[in-house]
Amino acid sequence: MPESIPTGEAHGPGAIVDLPIAAELAGDGRMSRGAVAWSLFEGARNPYVVLITIYIFAPYVASVMIGDPVRGQAVISQWSQYAGWIIMATAPFLGASIDQLGRRKIWLGLVVAAMVPMMAALWWAKPDGSGLSVTVTMLLITLIGLGFAFSEVLHNSLLIRAAGMRAAHKASGLALALGNGFSVLALGFTAWAFALPGRVDWAWVPDAPLFGLDTAAHEHERIVALLAAGIFAIGALPLFLFTPDAPATGTPVLKAFRNGARQLWEMLATVRNYRDAAIYLLSRMAFVDGMNAILIYAGVYAVGVMKWQALEMLAYGILLSILAVLGGFVGRWMDAAFGPKNALRVAIFISILGIVAMLGMSPSRILYFWTFDPAAYPPVWEGPVFRTLPEVIFLLIGFVNAVFITAQYASARTMLTRLTPPEKTGAFFGVYALSGVATGWLGPMMVNFGTNVTRTQQGGFAMVIILLVAGLIGLGFVRGGGRNLET
Repeated sequence: MPESIPTGEAHGPGAIVDLPIAAELAGDGRMSRGAVAWSLFEGARNPYVVLITIYIFAPYVASVMIGDPVRGQAVISQWSQYAGWIIMATAPFLGASIDQLGRRKIWLGLVVAAMVPMMAALWWAKPDGSGLSVTVTMLLITLIGLGFAFSEVLHNSLLIRAAGMRAAHKASGLALALGNGFSVLALGFTAWAFALPGRVDWAWVPDAPLFGLDTAAHEHERIVALLAAGIFAIGALPLFLFTPDAPATGTPVLKAFRNGARQLWEMLATVRNYRDAAIYLLSRMAFVDGMNAILIYAGVYAVGVMKWQALEMLAYGILLSILAVLGGFVGRWMDAAFGPKNALRVAIFISILGIVAMLGMSPSRILYFWTFDPAAYPPVWEGPVFRTLPEVIFLLIGFVNAVFITAQYASARTMLTRLTPPEKTGAFFGVYALSGVATGWLGPMMVNFGTNVTRTQQGGFAMVIILLVAGLIGLGFVRGGGRNLET
């Protein structure tokens, strides 16, 4: 979002290009400690998504607490839909009002102070029902999800203050790298300390889970809640100590939100005047919802369909998180080789093929047609996980999805820069951010619908294909984004 001038006077999106404050916020291109602290915040926040939402805790809720992965997928997608509705109704107004509110760190501090204890509380989601109920557990996850969305808006709005315009790309890249790095370390530590002990006799692995955790009570899966809370609490602290805040504006909160609503409407009105950018943003809402759904439900799907346990999910998460880093380089290469629009087409099409392939997999079936009897074939290797051919093929499909979903995220941003006039960049990226949350409920709703109608996880996951196809078709109506800047 564009910054406001020191007097608090409002100005239109994109005006930062012509205002004196742009020089004040330009910076010298070096990474200050405030910029590093800003990046560290995002790095510390992202392990929650990997540990709780995707690979460990949500699959545990579906398969153990609910006791039925199919019903678990339906329940989780239903609650995700509720969260999407609330985020759609609130986050865009927060984003549009952020300049009017002035100081961000007090609001961000309140959000973090609410999120950390709620994350830690998930430890008491016990399998025998003696702790948190499924409803309370899902309510907490939903509230944390809302806090995550609000913290993202507030945190992103501090980027220029933290790094300056000349070093913003460095801070943003460092934040993404730290997010992947911390996630991989958290998954690796959980596997080494809690899941591998007792399963392997490797010299470098403890003989029993650390801290006396009881795997029969699924404490090795629930401990990730405390781990995510601790990483976030510690990693968020430097931002509040070192990252510069925006100046106070003196604008009352209610007035700030009224002004933000007006600015939001002005942004939407601006974008409507640019046909190709408007069509692209609509298309992006569809295919990004589909990509997000693949990420959100991949863990629950793998547990239910492939019957994987915590150790397999930890290894799955580590490998896919590492492969996701490669996706950024693949996206950059495809952008240069084909242009961002064709790069997006390739990424979406391969992701569709990946889902189709996943739907044809099970422990006893490979790609729909090959019935596989694990007892009739020797293990692929003697390791503790992924010992059968269907598991290895499912893992390879996950590798492909990880690479091209990440590549899509990289190309999507580049595509918008090719469709927008430079003087309107603020407005278009404001709507770009809005489009990322406005239909965030659509993927969960469709997965929930498909799961309930077919009574299978495959039926729910297949609905994601509709979103990806809709986005792919929409891209066909967008002019521009070719290999050359003029096309």
